[in-house]
Amino acid sequence: FFSEQGREELERWECMSGMDWAWKRRSLCWLHQLEQLTHLTASQSQFQTHILALQSAVHPAYRSEGYLWSRWRRHLAGFGQERRLCSTISACEGSALYSDEGPKAEEVAARGWHIAHESESDWRSHAAAVARSVKLMKGRMQWKTLLSKLKQLDAELERSDLWQDSVRAAHCTSEHGAVLSRVKSVKDIEAQLAEHVYLAELAHDEHDLEVEAEATQSLAKLRKVAKEKELAALFCGAHDECSCFLEVQAGAGGTESMDWAAMLIRMYKLWSSNRGFNVTVVDEMFGEEAGIKRATIRLDGEFAYGYAKTEAGVHRLVRISPFDSSKRRHTSFAAVAVVPILSNSGLQIQINESDLRIDRFCSGGPGGQHANKTESAIRIVHLPTGITAQCQSERSQHQNKQLAMEVLQARLQQVEIDRQAHASAQLTQSLGEISWGNQIRSYVLQPYQMVKDLRTQYEVSDPSAVLDGDIDGFIFSALSMSIANDSSE
Repeated sequence: FFSEQGREELERWECMSGMDWAWKRRSLCWLHQLEQLTHLTASQSQFQTHILALQSAVHPAYRSEGYLWSRWRRHLAGFGQERRLCSTISACEGSALYSDEGPKAEEVAARGWHIAHESESDWRSHAAAVARSVKLMKGRMQWKTLLSKLKQLDAELERSDLWQDSVRAAHCTSEHGAVLSRVKSVKDIEAQLAEHVYLAELAHDEHDLEVEAEATQSLAKLRKVAKEKELAALFCGAHDECSCFLEVQAGAGGTESMDWAAMLIRMYKLWSSNRGFNVTVVDEMFGEEAGIKRATIRLDGEFAYGYAKTEAGVHRLVRISPFDSSKRRHTSFAAVAVVPILSNSGLQIQINESDLRIDRFCSGGPGGQHANKTESAIRIVHLPTGITAQCQSERSQHQNKQLAMEVLQARLQQVEIDRQAHASAQLTQSLGEISWGNQIRSYVLQPYQMVKDLRTQYEVSDPSAVLDGDIDGFIFSALSMSIANDSSE
């Protein structure tokens, strides 16, 4: 019955201790029998029946789905039937073929395996790295709170009167899908980690170098996926996936600060372009001599607000002034505000035309005769709150009004969110004093070179690269710190 390879393997199994010989022979019989049935059986239903029979017959130590399938897939590849096997795996999903065997992520992390570089071919290292990523993801997502929220949304969706309010139902359904997706992404990685580690341990104990190498390769791929998911887990805020408006306003320092504000808005434009965001200039108010008094840009892209929200605050620059003939060192300040655009969320602020004062005026700054001599610029004041939005970037008054209304809507939404969360200190119309003692980050160009975030203590010694848009390190460190603070609270 056995092939020559099967007889050699049977002889090797006979020398193993701790396993009854009858179980060895029966397990090997079923393995080779299924290999023969793979290319002899025409019916997929019969093939599935044999797989389930094999699952109940093999020795318990070799019922690992990963170990069995790794052997059969290599055999099937030679007959061009690997796709057929994959479809059968899908058909068997949920059956006894898929077990919960294998260590959990917490158990893998507790083993203390050394985490080496990704290029190292060590399955223990890859497994430990995946387990660490899973732990970080759960911490950043506030895992217990997330699971509790999922249960609440499940109960909400089961209510019979849910669709009586279509807006609320749509919002609840969308939120449930987003939360479920986040939970499923982590559980999928955990399941794959358990499967591959169990397979690698079995192959290592059996000295099966081919299967062990296959498990190592799978864990290396899973490590890259887990690392990407780990970064994505940083964006766990309610509105992180939204587009946003980013506003830079010059502070104390006169012309120096206006020039510094222009340098900042350039830095954010370059960073946004490198990130693949679509950048739209909404408003720019130029200074009398140089720089800008204020500028607003719109960022559209995946997690635009999630990335940019950490930049809100006062930024300080120290340099030898190009505007000082005595070449003295000057300190300048500029403030950055970031507000999400919540057009697709359930929160919508109703704006009455009677509550608005709309001013039309000539655009300032460069732009030619048309921009400076026609009243194309728009300023909208919301009288109940005093919030102002203006736009002069377009040649058309109608386009400027539309953009200004979008900015006003976003600011009013941010005010409402902050009011509900009792966090009025972050309102965009009151950035606080833009001067010494309020800064979140310092950019020192002379007498030494350094950029340091005062919240996270993250620093780099290449301010030129930072001002050219390389600010991801500051953003990720701030996100990690905020999530760690939330978890501790």
